[in-house]
Amino acid sequence: MVSAQNTWLFDIYRKVPKDLTQPTYTGAIISVCCCLFILFLFLSELTGFITTEVVNELYVDDPDKDSGGKIDVSLNISLPNLHCELVGLDIQDEMGRHEVGHIDNSMKVPLNNGAGCRFEGQFSINKVPGNFHVSTHSATAQPQNPDMTHVIHKLSFGDTLQVQNVHGAFNALGGADRLTSNPLASHDYILKIVPTVYEDKSGKQRYSYQYTVANKEYVAYSHTGRIIPAIWFRYDLSPITVKYTERRQPLYRFITTICAIIGGTFTVAGILDSCIFTASEAWKKIQLGKMH
Repeated sequence: MVSAQNTWLFDIYRKVPKDLTQPTYTGAIISVCCCLFILFLFLSELTGFITTEVVNELYVDDPDKDSGGKIDVSLNISLPNLHCELVGLDIQDEMGRHEVGHIDNSMKVPLNNGAGCRFEGQFSINKVPGNFHVSTHSATAQPQNPDMTHVIHKLSFGDTLQVQNVHGAFNALGGADRLTSNPLASHDYILKIVPTVYEDKSGKQRYSYQYTVANKEYVAYSHTGRIIPAIWFRYDLSPITVKYTERRQPLYRFITTICAIIGGTFTVAGILDSCIFTASEAWKKIQLGKMH
């Protein structure tokens, strides 16, 4: 058996008897400041440990392979000077799709006592360059001077992400006001759609799309005269995917940081206290030497 006396040989934290130590006011002040400083850093680190961090990365891929090559679109637009029976949605793309007067999952709400219209629609587009446009092309009889002034309330692609730590252009055209534009002008919105993935702490992924936009306004003519105006949304997809991932600081890193804070603070405080005490003792000796 190992005796208690031999066990003491392994104690690296040997204690100094209290009657061999000397407390000082300076040491007390430094000790209080040291504890307050440790408490402040501990609370700061604890807040960081509890808070969920969102990191992002870029890669080249199609993240939503189960979508069947489709992207869901949500459009909400008001045309205050165009009757609802004239408003329609047309969809075209490079895969040969050409749909005039899309009506599935759409709704028209009369505005201004029937003089205007708000179009709300949810539809899907193929993951190839194309366009969809609001126009009078599907109307039975074309108006002479259709007024295409409008306000875009919402244009979004994919799932709706309402995450506080992610500030992206998921509804970049939301609030676009073209009420003061030329009523007979066409509007081109050129969209660059960027696939976006959000993965929460549980590993669940949601697929959405951000987009950048450029726009122009023009009155178009052909050899037969003025072309009927429309509101065009021409889109292309970026090959780059943005991924946001929720992460929380590992427990071991939190413990390591707390140990470093406590150990470092006490070490620096001890050095500071030792320097002050040594200087104080030296000053006392100098004063005693002057007295003698």
